[in-house]
Amino acid sequence: MCGFVGFTGNYTGGKEILSKMVSAISHRGPDSEDTYADEYISLGFRRLSIIDLKTGSQPIYNEDRTKVLVFNGEIYNYQLLRKDLLEKGHKFYTNTDSEVLVHGYEEYGKDMLNKLRGMFAFVIWDKSQKKIFGARDFFGIKPLYYAKMDDTFFFGSEIKGFIPHPKFKKEINEEKLPDYLTFSCVPGNETFFKGVYKLPPGHYFEYEAGKLSIEEYFSIDFDINDSKTIDYFSDEISRGLEESVKAHEISDVEVGCFLSGGVDSGIVAYEVSKNMPAKTFTIGFENKSYSEDQGAKELAEEIGLKNDLKLVSSDEYFANVGKVQYHLDEPLANPSANLLYFLSGLASKKVKVVLSGEGADEMFGGYNVYKEPLSLAGYQKIPLFIRKILADVIAMLPYFKGKNFIIRGSKSIEERYIGNSNIFNEKERTNVLKNKYKTVSPTKYTKPFYDKVKNLDDITKMQYLDMNVWMVQEILLKADKMSMANSLELRVPFLDKEIFKIARTLPTKYKVDKVNTKLALRLAASKKINLETSSRTKKAFPLPLAEWLREERHYNTVKGYFLSKTSEKYFNQKEILKILQDHKNRKKNNTRKIWSVFTFLVWYEEFFIKI
Repeated sequence: MCGFVGFTGNYTGGKEILSKMVSAISHRGPDSEDTYADEYISLGFRRLSIIDLKTGSQPIYNEDRTKVLVFNGEIYNYQLLRKDLLEKGHKFYTNTDSEVLVHGYEEYGKDMLNKLRGMFAFVIWDKSQKKIFGARDFFGIKPLYYAKMDDTFFFGSEIKGFIPHPKFKKEINEEKLPDYLTFSCVPGNETFFKGVYKLPPGHYFEYEAGKLSIEEYFSIDFDINDSKTIDYFSDEISRGLEESVKAHEISDVEVGCFLSGGVDSGIVAYEVSKNMPAKTFTIGFENKSYSEDQGAKELAEEIGLKNDLKLVSSDEYFANVGKVQYHLDEPLANPSANLLYFLSGLASKKVKVVLSGEGADEMFGGYNVYKEPLSLAGYQKIPLFIRKILADVIAMLPYFKGKNFIIRGSKSIEERYIGNSNIFNEKERTNVLKNKYKTVSPTKYTKPFYDKVKNLDDITKMQYLDMNVWMVQEILLKADKMSMANSLELRVPFLDKEIFKIARTLPTKYKVDKVNTKLALRLAASKKINLETSSRTKKAFPLPLAEWLREERHYNTVKGYFLSKTSEKYFNQKEILKILQDHKNRKKNNTRKIWSVFTFLVWYEEFFIKI
C-alpha cells in the first residue's frame, strides 16, 4: 500500500515542489520515497513495503524505460499474470505485483484492466507517446483524484498532495454544501475543492496533448439466478470467500484482522485462522450497551486468534476530530470514521496489513433498511392516488407512531430512498444555510443509477444504489483514508471480482426477509462460526455520540464552532444553535445533523485556516 502524486509541466524549483507534495502524503508510505521527472511530467511516490521488500520501490519501469508506473494497491493474481508476461518475452527486474502493471500495459494496453484482480489506483507515463494513462479499481477501493488548473494536470492518491504546488488553486466548492448536508459527503465525481475530481470506480483516463478523456471499463450489474436453492448459494459464498481470503493474505509481512462482534469480520477472521495465527483488533467503549468487544473477544477465543482491544473515551474521540477530517481530505460526517481511525492506529502497532469485512452488506444485502420494501408491500397494494392523498393529509399533523410509514408508503423507491445517508432534507438544509445556492434535488444524483436497474425489484435497486454511492463515497473512503493515516494497508476480501460473480446472481429472497438480512451469507457463516455471531443484527459501528454531545464539555466544544466566524459565513447560526440545544435538552436526537455541520467546520479549519 502506498501513495503517489504527480503533475505535468516543467517548473523552476520543480524538485522542491515535488518533494513538498510527496511529503504531504508521507503517512501513506513511511518506508521509502522516490521520484521521477522529465521535461513533461513529475511523479512522486511513498512506499509502505508489503511485497518484495528489498527491490519493490517505485516508480517502476518497463525494459526500455519508456513507460513509468506509480501504483497504490494490491494485485492478487499478479503471479499468474507475471507468468503469462514472461512467456510473452517480458523481462522482470523485481518480484512485485507493481511491475505486472507496467508490462501488462505494454502488452495489452487498456485491455489489461479486466485481467486484474485486486484493488488499485495507478498512473503510467508513456514517454514514447507522450500520454498519461490512469485507472481505478472495479469497486472504488483505492482513491484517485485529478485536477486541471491552467496548463497543469494533477493526479494522486490524496488531494492534500496537490496543495503545495504553486499552480494549484485551493478554493472551496461552496455550491456543494447543500449536497453535503444531505448525503454527509459530496456525491458524484466532484469534491469540496473546486476543480478537483474523483475518477469513478471502474474507469480509466488518458491525458494527451492537454486533453483528458475518461472511459468506463467495468460496471456493476446483476444476473439473478432463481433456479438455485439457498444452500447452493451459501456453499458458493463459503467456497468463494475461502479462496478470496487466501488471495488477500499474500504478503511478505504479517497480516491481521479487524474484528467486531458481527458476521462479516467474523467469517473473514475464521478463514484467516485456518491459514495463520493472525492477530485481531477491536474497538470498544466503557458503556457496554454500545460496545461489541465482548462478542469479538469470544469469537477470537473460539477460532484461536489473539485479540487486542482499545476502549475509546469521549475526550479522545473529540480530541482527534481535526486529525480525522484532515486525513479524509473532504468533510465526511460519518461518526464511525473516527472509530476506524483509532482501530487502524491500534492495529498499526502490531501489523502492516489487516483484512476487514467492508463490502459484505452491499454484496449480500446487509442493511436493515432493505427490509422496508417488504414491510410496505401490503400497504402499497392500496391504489397510489389514495396513498398520496392520505400522505398529504398526514404530513400536516403532529408526529405520531406510523406517520413516516404512511408517508414513505406513498412514494416509489426512487422517490424515498437516496441511500444510507439522508441527513438534512431540502427544506431543512435551506433553513440552516446562510446563502442561497443553485441546488438540485438529491434524487437527481440517484436517478441515473435507478435508471440502469429499472427492471429489478426494489431491494436490489437499493443495493445497486448503495454499491455505487454509499459504499464508494463513505465506506471505502474512510476505510482507505483512516487506515493510511496510520500507515496500515486495509484489504477487503468481500470486494473481490470472484465474490461479485456469486453476489450478482443471488435472488433477493436469499438476501433479506422481514426478520433478518444477509440470509445466504449468514447461513454460510453459521456452518463455520458460532450461531450468535452469524445471526447478530447489524449495528454499524455503534457509539455513544448522542450522549457525548449532551455532556457539557463536548457540547461547549461544538457550540464554539457553531459560533465561529466560519460558521457565520456559511450557516444560519440561530438555526444550528437551536438544533444543538434541542439535542442537549433531549427534545430531539439531532446527532447526525450536528455532526454534519460540526465536521464541515472542523474540516474547513484544517484546510483553509491552518494550511
